[in-house]
Amino acid sequence: MRFVIVFLLIIILSGGLLLSTQQSAGLLTPMPTETQLTHDAWGHTLNNTQVFSPDDQWVVYDTRNLDTELGKNGSVRMLNMRTGEDRLLYQTQNQTEHGPGVGAATFSPTQQRVLFLHGLRNANAGQPYAMTGRTGVAIDINQPKKPHFLDARDVTPPFTPGALRGGTHAHQWSGDGERISFTYNDAVLEKLAVDNPAVADLRTVGVMIPGKGVKVANGNNEEEFSGEGFAVVVTRMTEKPGLGSDEIDRAFDETWIGREGYRKPDGSRQRYALAFQGNVRNAAGQTVTEVFMVDLPKDLTKPVAGQPLAGSPTTRPNPPTGVTQRRVTFMETGIEGPRSWLRSTPDGSLIGFLTKDSSDYIQLFGVSPNGGATKQLTNQPFSIQTPFNFSPDGNFVAYAADNSVFITDLRTGQPQRLTPRSTDDDGPINGVIWSHKGDCVVYNRYVTTPQGRYIQIFRLFPFK
Repeated sequence: MRFVIVFLLIIILSGGLLLSTQQSAGLLTPMPTETQLTHDAWGHTLNNTQVFSPDDQWVVYDTRNLDTELGKNGSVRMLNMRTGEDRLLYQTQNQTEHGPGVGAATFSPTQQRVLFLHGLRNANAGQPYAMTGRTGVAIDINQPKKPHFLDARDVTPPFTPGALRGGTHAHQWSGDGERISFTYNDAVLEKLAVDNPAVADLRTVGVMIPGKGVKVANGNNEEEFSGEGFAVVVTRMTEKPGLGSDEIDRAFDETWIGREGYRKPDGSRQRYALAFQGNVRNAAGQTVTEVFMVDLPKDLTKPVAGQPLAGSPTTRPNPPTGVTQRRVTFMETGIEGPRSWLRSTPDGSLIGFLTKDSSDYIQLFGVSPNGGATKQLTNQPFSIQTPFNFSPDGNFVAYAADNSVFITDLRTGQPQRLTPRSTDDDGPINGVIWSHKGDCVVYNRYVTTPQGRYIQIFRLFPFK
């Protein structure tokens, strides 16, 4: 009898421990049903954000089946969320393994317009797809296959203000759709660095204003061309950052802050601002990635005296007058984890980033655009594995962890596992993206079929 009582007590205590563990991992809430939306024998790669049309009717994707094969991919398509119609938006001409290449497609938040990176149209074996040879192309979905080249390209001095001299990618729309951010690599300095070790092509961040066209005098070929947008670099770089300083030699993976900017300590609103990741050198000379930001003026067309927007044959492009850059975080180890873009809550009060917690797991943290202490936003016994996105109401964050899709309630810190745990080969990839209404999320998985193994699009409704 005593043995039976002890055995029952062990079962009860074990059950309580299991219950506590399941609750901490968000395992008890009934899981919604996920739906596989695509089945065709090609890749269906979603960008890590802004893939829904403004009315949530369409999702845009490119046909890569491997993240690293942008240069080999020739098409951008979109999928209707209600009917399942899959429509070709754009196809490159003369696509080969060397280029041109297209991908990383996003939808404008306000227009039926898609934007994606496009390699140089004259790409070949001698001049293949490269970071310094790509541009942003837009397609209006009611005029498919008609490209609008947005950022102009001019690599012949004297350079044209508003045009760039290299390649843009990872384009992201501001909340009002009036501006586009991107990361940028400079072809002029890349070429100069071949013979001059003191020079380097340092990745940086820029902004483009669509609809403010730029005419390039010699822009009548596939290497140099005019554009429908005015583009500038907005971050300041240095080849050799001072130890322990706020100087950076790399700026990347940025985000717009808030749908309408953010509130400064004095109560005024900064309408346009970007948060980005910047590489500094600590006192020991180690590279640490921190959160930086730039406040942007209304007018991005005015240069600082003696610092031309387009740069010179030996110097990189310069930010416009009125741009202010500052460091936001001061961490010992900096940003860590899988490649992920910074994200801001819709009200602009918080910038999210990934780094390790005290248990050495990659978690989501947040910091105010005005600086100050960082706050841990997720707390789970495993690491976040993908880029993350805040919900449109700012109450939740979506991501993949432990080979499952998760959301965490930012008001309570409570996580919810939305899909069963998968194997490493079948887990969610490429981030989890909210619809504008906030009622559903989409994400990618690899699916194995008799025809092969292809990236497919999945959807679920977190709150059903």
